[in-house]
Amino acid sequence: MLTNILLRNINIIKSYHHKDLNITGISYHSNKVSKNDIFVCITGYKTDGHKYLQHAVEQGAVAAIVEKIDENINIPQYLVTNSRIALSEISATFYGHPSKKLNVIGVTATSGKTTTTYMLNSIFEHHGLLTGLIGSVKVKIGSSYQVTDLTTPDSLELQQFFHTMHEQGVSHVAMEVSSAALELHRVDSVDFDIVTMNNIHREHIDMHGSFENYIQAKTKLIKNAKKDSIAILSLDNKIVSNLISETKATPITFGIDHTEGDFTAKNIDINTEGTKFTMIVNKELNINGQAILPTEFEIELPIPGLHSVSNSMIAIIIALINGIRIKTIQEALNSFKGVERRFDLIYNQGPLIVDDHCSNPGNIDVTFGTIKEMDYNNLQLIYAIRGQRGEIVNRENAEAIAKWALELDVKELIVTKSVSNVTERDVVTDQEAEVVIDAIKSENIKVTLIEDLTEAIQYGMKETKQDDLVLLAGCQGMDDGAPIAIDFVQTHFTDKAKLTY
Repeated sequence: MLTNILLRNINIIKSYHHKDLNITGISYHSNKVSKNDIFVCITGYKTDGHKYLQHAVEQGAVAAIVEKIDENINIPQYLVTNSRIALSEISATFYGHPSKKLNVIGVTATSGKTTTTYMLNSIFEHHGLLTGLIGSVKVKIGSSYQVTDLTTPDSLELQQFFHTMHEQGVSHVAMEVSSAALELHRVDSVDFDIVTMNNIHREHIDMHGSFENYIQAKTKLIKNAKKDSIAILSLDNKIVSNLISETKATPITFGIDHTEGDFTAKNIDINTEGTKFTMIVNKELNINGQAILPTEFEIELPIPGLHSVSNSMIAIIIALINGIRIKTIQEALNSFKGVERRFDLIYNQGPLIVDDHCSNPGNIDVTFGTIKEMDYNNLQLIYAIRGQRGEIVNRENAEAIAKWALELDVKELIVTKSVSNVTERDVVTDQEAEVVIDAIKSENIKVTLIEDLTEAIQYGMKETKQDDLVLLAGCQGMDDGAPIAIDFVQTHFTDKAKLTY
């Protein structure tokens, strides 16, 4: 693609040695540069891409987008105010704006994004659609999968995914949209057909600086939605409901506590086997030519929790907007098995073992609120500290867990740094561990820190009995916890009365 075409939609302050070159690729990591690439110098939190411009040229880059021109490097350079914004736009241009050729649904919330997108994908597939899925667990393109490090990929990778999806015949894409993606302009050039927001709680304070800044970043998905799109918003969260008047999109509302919206739920029944409720369409709607008539129908989910109701309501509403039959929706959700590490009941032959990422106070409240409704004898709690997330996040998570530990009569709380099971980007600092321990001790709860994950799980489960519930809680540090716990219980749970240790 010629430089003049590639750069036509970005705001260039100054050009240096401009030539209309044939650009065959885009890169922003100098080690990934190929011949005839344009290199985008990103100013990041830990390093500055401008330092690697010479290396990029040596690797084959023939032009660069920069926030400061280096006159010692003799290639065309294009000065912009924000290279992340430029990267988003040229990536979309290079790949032919593929999101415009897809039905893209953007899902944001502090908690529930992954489950909502997986529910929606399940319904779409049950309807016979070829689907894409982008989120914190994996990226799915048709029938193929790949693991991802980011909830929302960087803009270049994102546009590559959309391009591949379109080429392979994908029609509908369910996509998690993180606050980081919105703040760092990863989704600026994504053409969303539907955007949704279920809740917002305190999270990522260290990254954004304050809860107010987090709200400002998180709500961009709704506030910046295009005029001919649809915004599905919860009435049960004040911050979210306030967005109804702040979006150009057509708002569709739902609620459980607030029943005056377009959709609501009643007859909610939550137990260890799953969740049942009645979905209610309160009024006649006509959305993009699709008529949705007032009605009621039953939904059964094989996963427990009030959060499962609100997450599934979003998926149901989107399915109805896309003309999917109620029977298809019911069948898809009835067979939905949940998402790995999202209140994942991984073992139930003797003690119950639940695995949950417990990433923020809102998510913690949902997880423990569901546990409170379950039948069990004692709760054994093993928590992996969130490494490299700062003291504020870890203190608030620990305070939320300690509050629930008191209410649920937990006698001892096991915490771990998971030293052998995390990468460098998730290593727990001494300060992070200290604030977690202090927050738990402040509630007069016994806390035991065990650095190794396997040892922590074995220690935490050594007294587990037949009717107990074990909660493996925590994000990356607990990712390897499930097989460790299952192996331990299968090895030591000998007579379904007690564990041998």
